[in-house]
Order: sequence, then structure tokens, then C-alpha cells
Amino acid sequence: MLVFWEQRLAILATPKTGSTAIEAALESLAAVSIQRPPALKHTNVARFHRFVGPYLESAAGGPFTVVALMREPRDWLGSWYRYRSRDDIPDPAKSTQGISFDAFVQGWCSNPRPAFADVGSQARFLKAGQGRGADQLFRYENIDRFIAFLEDRLDFQIFLPQLNVSPKGSTELSAKTAARLQEVAAEDYALYSSLE
Repeated sequence: MLVFWEQRLAILATPKTGSTAIEAALESLAAVSIQRPPALKHTNVARFHRFVGPYLESAAGGPFTVVALMREPRDWLGSWYRYRSRDDIPDPAKSTQGISFDAFVQGWCSNPRPAFADVGSQARFLKAGQGRGADQLFRYENIDRFIAFLEDRLDFQIFLPQLNVSPKGSTELSAKTAARLQEVAAEDYALYSSLE
């Protein structure tokens, strides 16, 4: 999460949407940069508005614009799947080594989810239920629009480095699993479809 005081702007770090690269490019400009631990780095919109936002707004005397990226849901899960296939995953129960993407998505669609597929939901991360959500969401697949927004708001030219990239891997799904994903991730797909 990055906070820009003068610009009254907060960028939430939606997992698996290039947040490490964005932080590397912009940390030096930010008034606040929370990169560790992951639970704080990836503060969701509800927690931001409950805890962080009120403090910032009280201290600054005005509201902050909250922005974030969202990735196409299947592609987002594919990135998590490939990320967890690395050799250096500390918890073996969260590793996807030896597991197909189809099995990973089936696990994600289960209740409860097995540890290897328990990666949350972008809709839950980006929507606040009854309260205020993010002020503006951008599609990860159109990251150039997000960068243009930031360059305009921060008056700074941004060059994103390639960091924390998930390894390559097959993300094929059976028709049955793809249909199940559409059903279980309906809220994620609806939110994604609502973005320009």
C-alpha cells in the first residue's frame, strides 16, 4: 500500500496485480509505504476505510482517493497457481507443485478451500460490503491507463520494473471447471465487467 500525502491518494496493493513493481517505481515519492508483512501490504478496502483512512483523513483534514488494480478472475487465479508452484514456498500445504490448474481452480471453488487454493477473492478485497469501496478501479490488463492516471496525479513519469513475476505454467481448464468458476466467482466477474 502506498499513500501520497499531498495528492491525497492511496494505492491499495491487490495481490497478484503488479503491486511489487508499482511500489518499486513509486516508493520514493510516497509519504507512506507499507510493504511488509503481507497482511499489511495487502490491506483490503474495508480495512483501509475502517482503520487507515479515518486516521489519514483526520490528520490531513480531507478525504483520500483510493485506487487499485483488478485482474481478470481466471488470469488472477492462474497467477496465484503459478506463483505457488515455485520451489521456495515456505508452507508445503500452500504449494501447487504436482497439482494441475484445473485441480487448483476446483479447490478454489470448494468450501472450505484447501490451503493450496485459499487465496481469497478480488471482489472481497476491493468491495467494502455496506461501506465505501475503492474510488477508482483499473483493469490490470490495461495497466497503461492506470499508469497514465498515476502520472497525471503524481506529476511523475513512471517506468515499471519486472518484479515478482510468476513462473510460466499451463493454466488449462476443463469446460466443467471453467463453468463452475464462472458460477463461484460471479461477484468477481461482475466487478471486473463493470470496469471500463
